[in-house]
Amino acid sequence: MIRVRATFEKKGRAKYISHLDLNRCMLRTFRRSRLPIWYTEGFNPHPYYSFALALSLGYESSCEILDFNLTDDDISMEQIRDQLNAVMPEGMSIVSVALQEQKITAIAKAKYEFSLKTEDVDGLFEAVCQLTAAPEILIEKKTKKGMKTVDIKPDLEVLSCEKSDHSVDMTMYLPAGTQTNYNPSLFIEALKRVTEIPFESENIRRTAILCADNTPFK
Repeated sequence: MIRVRATFEKKGRAKYISHLDLNRCMLRTFRRSRLPIWYTEGFNPHPYYSFALALSLGYESSCEILDFNLTDDDISMEQIRDQLNAVMPEGMSIVSVALQEQKITAIAKAKYEFSLKTEDVDGLFEAVCQLTAAPEILIEKKTKKGMKTVDIKPDLEVLSCEKSDHSVDMTMYLPAGTQTNYNPSLFIEALKRVTEIPFESENIRRTAILCADNTPFK
């Protein structure tokens, strides 16, 4: 048995596939690919596979992680990629395939890019700068015990914030993994509470899944 880790894209119409539907979609994909997928043992065997991080509905990504096992080690990574891509749905494609190197617990953060579309770019840019410079960024986050006030400032790292003709474009690191998971919607909601300038978020993309030292998760 070999343990395989595939990186795949999810874009276009595929960004509206929920995480639950993604599981069903991948089950059909594996069956159609005719790859020697390892099945779980027991009364109801099923193909073993797992996703490193759930992606929020409506987000695009170029770095989603899919782990699975194969029973035949005499198969190339290129063949695995090509057989999966031949049956992947529209908007999804395998970027790379390799043997698993790190445990899921090594994931510490994710890199996101997004745009804030507005008619008042200068005003919104100033509001963003004030929010990111604030000593804390408080948001209401849903937890298993109900709603909780959380300060996301210590875990948020803005990499770039630039003005374009009709939007403020941002890139940031946010925590991800087994302990804490944030996504840009938390920052966007915090921004809406501190400014009256109308804006809409668009083109939200996850572009990297990283370890604590900012190296790519493998």
